[in-house]
Amino acid sequence: MLSQKAKYALKALIALAEAENGELLQAGEMAEAHNIPKKFLDLILLELRRHRLVDSRRGKRGGYLLMRPADTIKVGDIVRVIDGPLAPIPCASVTAYRPCTDCGDTKSCTVRKIMREVRDAAAGVLDNRTLADLAKPPKKAKARRASA
Repeated sequence: MLSQKAKYALKALIALAEAENGELLQAGEMAEAHNIPKKFLDLILLELRRHRLVDSRRGKRGGYLLMRPADTIKVGDIVRVIDGPLAPIPCASVTAYRPCTDCGDTKSCTVRKIMREVRDAAAGVLDNRTLADLAKPPKKAKARRASA
């Protein structure tokens, strides 16, 4: 199950992906626009910054922006950064495999087999979608009419 923290991270990153190229968004504006508690968003943005998904600028005109183009940031990577492995149990994980203490033979374990299918299905969706896929195209600046 996707945590609330990961849901908020996705909302914030989608907002950054929808921003015009180079436009900085302030945490308070994102929090208000997407109904995210500001203090919680600050912690999430700090974690996203640590994982080099966002960058921040200080000052009156500061804010946050994506560190890479939105079409290079996979949704699965975001979920893994915030919530950890996609697998519902450790023995079904690809990135953080750990054998279960109560299982003698992982190759014949039917619980592991079905949980691998769950993990593979989730990864199949999340690793084939990027922030650009989720974002609305940036708003274009209105062209000014030349007066005759």
